[in-house]
Amino acid sequence: MFRIHALPAARFAPLFALTDDELAARDIRRVVADQAASFPCRVSLRDAEPGERLVLLPYEHHAVATPYRASGPIFVRENATDTTPAIGEVPEQLRRRPLSIRAYGDDGMMRIADVVEGAAIESLIARFFDRADVGYLHVHFARYGCYACRVTRA
Repeated sequence: MFRIHALPAARFAPLFALTDDELAARDIRRVVADQAASFPCRVSLRDAEPGERLVLLPYEHHAVATPYRASGPIFVRENATDTTPAIGEVPEQLRRRPLSIRAYGDDGMMRIADVVEGAAIESLIARFFDRADVGYLHVHFARYGCYACRVTRA
């Protein structure tokens, strides 16, 4: 079995009190969702509704001392609250998109990667976790390449 991990709301909450100029100085932009299913929040693991405010910011999602150290843009909804999906639960946000899943060893080195339609995510997670050299997974949205979430064995 597996567990999907969202990012913690507390880490991003202070950003919403900053001015647009203060955000820009940190390479962050305030945005308003202008269409459904297009602004995936990494804290709530659900898409923003049209009219919701978010921040778009750079996020170091793989802070390891290897060539696979990585960062990229993420969206966080202004009123997002922490979410903890149940063991084996896949948020709808992931199910409706093509995904790139990258498997890493505990040393931070990539072992294997593949692309899957979100509706079939469980099969690829199971295949990767069948390998003893895989410690955790990172899920990315395949079209834009943005980090979505981390997956661990449950």
